[in-house]
Parts: sequence; structure tokens; C-alpha cells
Amino acid sequence: MIHVGIGYDVHPLIAGRKLILGGVEIPHTLGLAGHSDADALLHALTDALLGALGEPDIGHYFPNTDPRWKGAASSVFLREAAAQVQARGGRIVNVDMSLIAERPKIAPHLQQMKERIAQALGVTVRQVGVKATTNERLGFIGREEGIAAMAIASVDLPETAT
Repeated sequence: MIHVGIGYDVHPLIAGRKLILGGVEIPHTLGLAGHSDADALLHALTDALLGALGEPDIGHYFPNTDPRWKGAASSVFLREAAAQVQARGGRIVNVDMSLIAERPKIAPHLQQMKERIAQALGVTVRQVGVKATTNERLGFIGREEGIAAMAIASVDLPETAT
């Protein structure tokens, strides 16, 4: 039985942090604020996978009050969500994500993001979609105060796992 989950995440941009998106370090003057590496794209995808399982969000499993996750790579969270799919006898059909940012330009990094995400999930690159868009200079994203990400995941689960 096919299950679908959605995820959304946003983090403010600040000085003094690396910008990590889709597991890739992107050269930029600002980075995303957060307890972990603040990879909004992987956080949104983790939530989408957990949602497809009917589970609580990323904060339930990896609370920002837990010192174990301070500075952690968000790929750890993504791998755990994929492991939960596998533990239920399921398989990831595909995932699709959109990053919303004015700057920096994301397009040069999309292929590497797809490869890193596919590796973390144990799927092929063809099962991973990553796109980027701007917010047309509107709102906090348009003012370059933050970056947002949306994700959807399709998971095939045996009926006994639901």
C-alpha cells in the first residue's frame, strides 16, 4: 500500500555558520541557524518520510533540547527515517523536494544533493527529485533572512505495517 508524507522546514540565515543543504556544503557568506547543522532540505525530507509512516515529526525523535544532536549532520536523521521504513518491511518509492532561497544559486549543487540524498536513503538517484526556486524577493525569504524547504515522500508499506 502506498503512503505519502509531506514535510516543511525553515531556518534563519546568520553569519558564522556553514550553509549545508541536501548534505552539501554550499559556499555562501551566511549559514542556517539551528541546533544541528540546520539542513532545512534534509529536515523537510525526514519529516516527509516520518509522515508517510504516520509517525511524529523530526523534533520528536531528535529534539533540539538534546545535546547529542548539537551540530549533528542531518543525514543522521534522514538515515534513521529510512531505517524506520525498512524496519516495517517498506521501501521508498520516490522523494521530491523544493528549496526556496533568493541566494545563493542552488542549481550548481542540485546533482550532488541528489546523489547524497540517494546514498543516505539507499535508493537510486532517479528516485530523488530536488528543485530550487526563489520567493520573487517577497517576505523573509525574499529579504534573504532565511531559507525554506518542502518535501514529499512516497513509501510502499505492507498492509500489516500500517
